[in-house]
Amino acid sequence: MKLVSYRVDGRSTYGAVLDTGVVEIPPLRGDLPATLKGALALGRGELETVLAAATSLRGPAVDELDLLPAVPDPGKVVCVGVNYADHRSETGRTEAAYPTLFVRFADSQVGHGRAVRVPDVSTALDYEGELAVVIGEPAYAVAPQDAMSHVAGYSCFDDLTVRDFQRHSSQFTPGKNFLGVGAFGPWLVTADEVPDVAALRLQTRVNGEVRQSARVSEMIFPIPELIAYITSFTRLEPGDVVVTGTPGGVGFVRNPPLLLAAGDVVEVEIEGVGLLRTPIA
Repeated sequence: MKLVSYRVDGRSTYGAVLDTGVVEIPPLRGDLPATLKGALALGRGELETVLAAATSLRGPAVDELDLLPAVPDPGKVVCVGVNYADHRSETGRTEAAYPTLFVRFADSQVGHGRAVRVPDVSTALDYEGELAVVIGEPAYAVAPQDAMSHVAGYSCFDDLTVRDFQRHSSQFTPGKNFLGVGAFGPWLVTADEVPDVAALRLQTRVNGEVRQSARVSEMIFPIPELIAYITSFTRLEPGDVVVTGTPGGVGFVRNPPLLLAAGDVVEVEIEGVGLLRTPIA
């Protein structure tokens, strides 16, 4: 399934992307949660049962919708830094025994197609294409071998970063949490549609030029290890997001730097997951 969050008639809702268009899910049954985060807690089997009766329904095309972040209201967004060897090398960082983690606030994210504005206080906006892992079952103290059973699905993420603010101190928080400076979508692809997530290729393009390209298997800390480490100290709930790190090729390390400016268009594409497009304003 592809599940998408969007706004219609001034309200937020979610639906399934079918061959006949996007079918809104909450009206299909009176007791369904009003948000995708709530629906994920029901489990994929329950959602499939609900949608079984909806295959003949018609809805608008995805491109006609005002898309929200794949999960607009996650309780936690835990991001992983320097999780690809080529990115670690280009930033001059040394090997680490544990993942480098930081958090994003939910309101730092926008949906597919929504413009991201270069902040007035900076000219150092950079792209970071990443795979987002969305949690489907509560997870605490999870062993690596059990971690993938807690995954609801996957999405694309552009961890857009205000580099000068990121480097104000050793903490990444300011550079990663400008309001509406980050992109998440276009939808969530359920885990059953992605039999081998490690084999997927991630690409980031700016104005059509490939800037980043890597397979998920090139992560230093793979998804099961990330979930195990994160849940060793905090509980992940349905709808929470783990953003798994960016490959080498970011703009600020280039000579000269290739930072983003108004008029640019960033595309993060992950085969089998989707394409997230973000115009820069």
